Amino acid sequence: MFSYRHAFHAGNHADVLKHTALMAILQHLTQKDTALLVVDTHAGAGLYRLDGDYAQTSGEADEGLLRLTAKPPAAPAERAPALQAYLDMVASFNAKGRHRVYPGSPFIIHQLLREQDRLKLFELHPTDARTLLANIGQLNAGRQIEVFDQDGFEGLKKFLPPPSRRALVLCDPSYEIKSDYPRVVAMVSEALQRFATGTYMVWYPLIPRPESHDLPRKLKNLAIKAGKSWLNASLNIKSNKLGKDAAGEVVRPGLSASGVFVINPPHTLKALLKDALPQMVELLGQDQHASFVLESG
Repeated sequence: MFSYRHAFHAGNHADVLKHTALMAILQHLTQKDTALLVVDTHAGAGLYRLDGDYAQTSGEADEGLLRLTAKPPAAPAERAPALQAYLDMVASFNAKGRHRVYPGSPFIIHQLLREQDRLKLFELHPTDARTLLANIGQLNAGRQIEVFDQDGFEGLKKFLPPPSRRALVLCDPSYEIKSDYPRVVAMVSEALQRFATGTYMVWYPLIPRPESHDLPRKLKNLAIKAGKSWLNASLNIKSNKLGKDAAGEVVRPGLSASGVFVINPPHTLKALLKDALPQMVELLGQDQHASFVLESG
């Protein structure tokens, strides 16, 4: 249950998509003066070292953030605004020209919050929960941020509806266990009943598993049933078929695609992602299978 560590995956192509969308949502929601509650149900450790053992072992940041910052010859003259905002955010945690630290969702969210906003972070992994608490402690954020070493699926309930009647919920479990898929659907369904006007963002992997491909369809059905707007965006960077290396050994491609599903998205989100996603495909794509999907209703 506790085998997943996001430190192995920090800065990968899934983070590029997820955090670009997350920032675009937050930048819109914080334009209104009324206080905003943000809940991150699976917060991880908060900060990650891209030059550390975990990230170096997986090398996944090489297929995501580091590929974007390598400035290949085919790089567009101007980045899409949402993608540039994401790159600027990551750069703000690093010395100029270096990318050693990667901010996870908690730190990205904190950077965009105002004094009146609140952030609730849940992390069940014992090691990551301790690290998250220590990392958040460096911010001296006081009561603005609370960290809970509890199950975020269950912990969300006590915060909905928020007193301000404005909230963003980010849910991005590891999906290492199959039960995460139905738990996401159940959580969103109950959340919509408790607080129908909240914005709910779910990240999901696209892997050869029926539950993975069924999840966005089920979330779409929930949104339609509730009479709420929705947006689904996915990014695929390469084929997910098994290959072989020079020695003839079978090579697994790793995660090749993922998506974000948003219920009650800001009206600005689709246009921002419409500009950013083609550039993600151009800069992160590794073969002819690289593509994106952007749909809404």
